[in-house]
Amino acid sequence: MAQPKAASAAAQLSLAASACIAGAEAAAMVGREGAPAMVAAAAMVVIGHRGKGMNALGSADPRLREVKENSLRSFHAAARVAGVSYVEFDVQVTKDGYPVIFHDDFIFTEQDGEICGRRVTDLRLDEFLSYGPQKDQSKAGKPLFRKLNDGRVLRWDVQSDDALCTLQEALDGVDRRVGFNVELKFDDDVVYREMELTGILQAILKAYGKTVVFEHAKERPIFFSSFQPDAARIMRKLQDRYPVYFLTKGGTQVFADERRNSLEAAVKLCVAGGLRGIVSEARAVLRQPSAIGRIKEAGLSLLTYGQLNNVPKAVCLQQLMGVDGVIVDLVAEIAAAVSEFAAAAAAVPVPERDSSSSYMDGGGDVGLLETTSPAARTTASFSRREDVSFLLRLIPELVQ
Repeated sequence: MAQPKAASAAAQLSLAASACIAGAEAAAMVGREGAPAMVAAAAMVVIGHRGKGMNALGSADPRLREVKENSLRSFHAAARVAGVSYVEFDVQVTKDGYPVIFHDDFIFTEQDGEICGRRVTDLRLDEFLSYGPQKDQSKAGKPLFRKLNDGRVLRWDVQSDDALCTLQEALDGVDRRVGFNVELKFDDDVVYREMELTGILQAILKAYGKTVVFEHAKERPIFFSSFQPDAARIMRKLQDRYPVYFLTKGGTQVFADERRNSLEAAVKLCVAGGLRGIVSEARAVLRQPSAIGRIKEAGLSLLTYGQLNNVPKAVCLQQLMGVDGVIVDLVAEIAAAVSEFAAAAAAVPVPERDSSSSYMDGGGDVGLLETTSPAARTTASFSRREDVSFLLRLIPELVQ
């Protein structure tokens, strides 16, 4: 499948900018005489990525190594942030049938001076839990390493470490007011038979005679999601108590399975399988703003994830476009920005348009993670001119 040309993507993003500003103007007109009946900057759900944020061990940003991802400590930390409704985490099933929380397909340690890795799903539960810090502090766990996408293997060092955990421990131990986005994790390099997928998903719902989710979730809000199209479809068949979402890169990466290669294909999969909605890479949504209307027309919810969701203004633009929720790493900054922007959109009147100035006026360069202080990053005050210029400055990074 051919990738869109840069010029075409840039044109789509320019349209996205226009759509955002039109949405902002219309939203600000709500409640005025003759204004359209619509909701201004509807409440956006903020979801903590792997808890209080993923661990980017190669990053210079200390916030991305603050607390161990996918751990009870990280979930607790996210739960304490005002405005965070859910935490997202990855669930795999061990060789002996226990659902555990871990993102990577392989887990690494050092043995006899050599780095060695094993597939998580090839480990028994006791083997998996033997990596990293131990709940019993009298015991020493195996040193934990992580292999990065660029091939480097780094010691998994974070400011606040914690033990690996199971799905049941999270269900029992985390504040029940916080919802769970349970990602059903599968290796892209493995071909799964339907019977195999069904067995894995049944283990997540019911392991060793115990209904893990049904018995331990109680009143907690939960939804499942997966990049694996058949896993999402089968999970919806196995139960109808909890919503199921389909995760997609929306065309920003190409896969052999065509169902994974576009937002249009994601809509078809969700409608055919009775899924609740789509979780898309944010870049895909910003490149194809018209897809949001088609997603909503199909009766589906839309969430996004990705690096752009660590930029407050990029998140607020999505809020104007109709995105229902965002999965983020910088949970405190983004939750504050979303709350601030929603309040501002409801309270600030529309300023008179200055015909002497252009909406394309703009300032300096903006990176995916701006090089300003965390406090400055929290501020997401908008003017319509700023909306356009900001998104236009993001175009080169989005097109890459």
